[in-house]
Amino acid sequence: MKITLNFQTPHLVGALFARKEDNLLLLGRTLGVQAVARDNFIRLAGPEPGVRRARKLLRELADIVEAGKPLTDLEYRRILKAYSENGDMSIGEVYGDRIKVSSRQGYVRPQTLNQKKYVDAIRNHDAVIAIGPAGTGKTYLAMALAISALLRGDVKRLILTRPAREAGEKLGFLPGDLYQKILPYLRPLYDALYNLMDRDRIRKFESDGIIEVAPLAFMRGRTLNNAFIILDEAQNTTPEQMKMFLTRLGFNSRVVVTGDITQIDLPKNQVSGLNSVRIVLKDISEIKFIYLTREDVVRHPLVQKIVQAYERAE
Repeated sequence: MKITLNFQTPHLVGALFARKEDNLLLLGRTLGVQAVARDNFIRLAGPEPGVRRARKLLRELADIVEAGKPLTDLEYRRILKAYSENGDMSIGEVYGDRIKVSSRQGYVRPQTLNQKKYVDAIRNHDAVIAIGPAGTGKTYLAMALAISALLRGDVKRLILTRPAREAGEKLGFLPGDLYQKILPYLRPLYDALYNLMDRDRIRKFESDGIIEVAPLAFMRGRTLNNAFIILDEAQNTTPEQMKMFLTRLGFNSRVVVTGDITQIDLPKNQVSGLNSVRIVLKDISEIKFIYLTREDVVRHPLVQKIVQAYERAE
């Protein structure tokens, strides 16, 4: 089967494979077709199923690019891999999703099918528990959705928390006041926040009590209404702490719990609250559990290989 796909401009054609000829060849090898780009068209040849799939992919990529969302080389390769492994996948539905944030970029989008499911789960459930390895976007996407909800006025507060647990090493006595002592534990949350919102705006929101970043212990005894609440590093909670946190949920609030059960820093005889909650709350339909894997890692490509190597070793 042979077909020719015509596009508006040569510029658009180049954008469909991130302006790298190798990416067009990779598309052909992955889907079992021959793909040739010239001027403002792409010619496809090969078995009918492969040609039809390649046509569908290129048309959906064109819709994304024409909507003002240019693809990076890494995004293109990630899309192609996901598409080849999920025959009925809609690329436009996954990668066309934009989460508006208050940064120079202006928006964040899911990068894998599982990340899209995670984003949709947060939009449609008051409580979501996401479990997966480092680099899968668990905290980042939740933070983006929280900021988006705050900017729209859907919630009045953003509350970010994590247990103050040392990752193996002993930090000992830390100098300074209480805020200076707990800041090292909270720094990863600030890192994500600074990527998604202007620093001056963060400071203003913090001073007005609209954004709160605090250790998990500070949540005890509170009822959190009209808030988007994120618990990060939940694998380092105890079952008692997890219960305490989840029962803080108030009216018009939603909660997202994230963690990696392969990186637990609790004493060896201590059960993780993230492990126990999977059993205790598994039958509550209003709570959505999302499991991300190494295939969803969107950091440096080497991170995915590191995660995979440790999985084999364990």
